[in-house]
Amino acid sequence: MKILIVEDEPKTGEYLRQGLREAGFVVDLAQTGIDGLHLAEQGDYELVILDVMLPGINGWQVLEALRQRGLKMPAMFLTARDQVEDRVKGLELGADDYIVKPFSFAELLARVRAILRRGKSGSENTTLGVADLELDLLRRRVTRAGKRIDLTAKEFGLLELLMRRQGEVLPRSLIASQVWDMNFDSDTNVIEVAMRRLRVKIDEGQEVKLIQTVRGMGYVIEVPETH
Repeated sequence: MKILIVEDEPKTGEYLRQGLREAGFVVDLAQTGIDGLHLAEQGDYELVILDVMLPGINGWQVLEALRQRGLKMPAMFLTARDQVEDRVKGLELGADDYIVKPFSFAELLARVRAILRRGKSGSENTTLGVADLELDLLRRRVTRAGKRIDLTAKEFGLLELLMRRQGEVLPRSLIASQVWDMNFDSDTNVIEVAMRRLRVKIDEGQEVKLIQTVRGMGYVIEVPETH
């Protein structure tokens, strides 16, 4: 899952980026409000973490602009501004959470995961399911027909992306961006290799094959129409 951090203090930005990457997220970092707004408009982010006091335009203005343009991705303020009126303003502008610096990374990570579980619908969902395949976001576990399947961190991220957008054909470029934090390069077969390994773990020996290749377009996870 892809997260955008907009933070002008370099050490704090790198600390957040490293911690969230180690937690399994794909992370972009912008150091000005203008750059952050541009990335948020162009990227396909599941969450934006915003400082308030930024060069160019401040965090309030970034979120306000995103909401005015109809972009509904979840947002969280992470800022030293700790007054009640600041928190109220941030939430009223459309933020999903507000954390005051200094902060505990463990608490921030827990809040990030809580927001992502709620997603854009606003209703919390801790599991994803397709047929008898279940992915537990809290326990980071995958089972099929009740049997545990062990996945690497990348395989888990890849399966989570497919299941969050089940029924939707995902092009390789989007998968490369969301799971590997890279631009798609036609000379690399990293996605094909990872998808092949994931398919073996999820579908091998199963009557119903859930992961499908759509030739020339990408990959989709769904129950085939014949079942």
